[in-house]
Amino acid sequence: MCRRLRWNGADVELRVLRYFLAVAEEGSITGGAELLRISQPTMSRQLQQLERELGVTLFERGQRSIALTPEGMLLRDRARALIELADKTVNDVTNRSTEDLDGEIAICCGELRGVDWLADRMVAFRARHPRVRFALFSATADVMQERLEQGLSDVAVMGGAIDAERFDFLHLPQSDRWGVMMRDDDALADRNEIMPVDLAGRDVLMQYRPQMRGMLDNWLGGVRDEITVAGTYNLPLNAATAVRHGLGIALCIDVGQIGDGLQFVPLTPRLDVPSAVVWRRGRTLNSSAAAFVKSLRDAGASDLLDPAD
Repeated sequence: MCRRLRWNGADVELRVLRYFLAVAEEGSITGGAELLRISQPTMSRQLQQLERELGVTLFERGQRSIALTPEGMLLRDRARALIELADKTVNDVTNRSTEDLDGEIAICCGELRGVDWLADRMVAFRARHPRVRFALFSATADVMQERLEQGLSDVAVMGGAIDAERFDFLHLPQSDRWGVMMRDDDALADRNEIMPVDLAGRDVLMQYRPQMRGMLDNWLGGVRDEITVAGTYNLPLNAATAVRHGLGIALCIDVGQIGDGLQFVPLTPRLDVPSAVVWRRGRTLNSSAAAFVKSLRDAGASDLLDPAD
């Protein structure tokens, strides 16, 4: 496999990018050198050569620490993705055998109840293939799609409608029910269900995804104009902190345990969102990931389009 890449007209070794990332993350050349177990002079020479090859200054050097320049921040972000992709490519290419599955399956997940079902399947899969390991990455839907497109994750667990032109998917048997997250002392905390009219005049935290916002607006109907959007959130556990501190109540999915001092009350009319395991259309999965997807289908996941799609 090629160990060099072209960057701004210069050839850069992946090894040197690893040096750069170590220093960027440790905040000093000494710390980066100790992390990678190389000498400090060697690390300094490699970084100076990298700056010369790229024609930019990557670090602002102080007496005790260093800080990244804007160019250094850009390289840090790109280098992380490049090295992650390079490592994953090596893993995929060197673990193609279907007889004795090995290597890593990279999964990015949202905060969904379907992850509970998936976790049981992961346990069962590893019982049959103990040399396989899972790399889990929590993310929002837009980040998950980017990681699938870039090849950084094999599969993702997403909620809501899936772009069938870009992705293949299996619907999971477990869907997510929407409700209201509130403090224990809220006036609505003793309700069994929440109707749209119950939210009139309230400060509400809403999902930031346009697709989900539109769905919630439809459920609210005419009451939508009678609530105040106090904020938006990307993951329910982030919203829980804001609710606990009194910013408002949150329209969110039921993610199970949300912590002390909070209640979740489901919506009526009922509002559910399907979950799916998703992977990039046209991409060849590594043998372990392909076998895992097959095991999900065998366990009850469906490749039929949801009637609501």
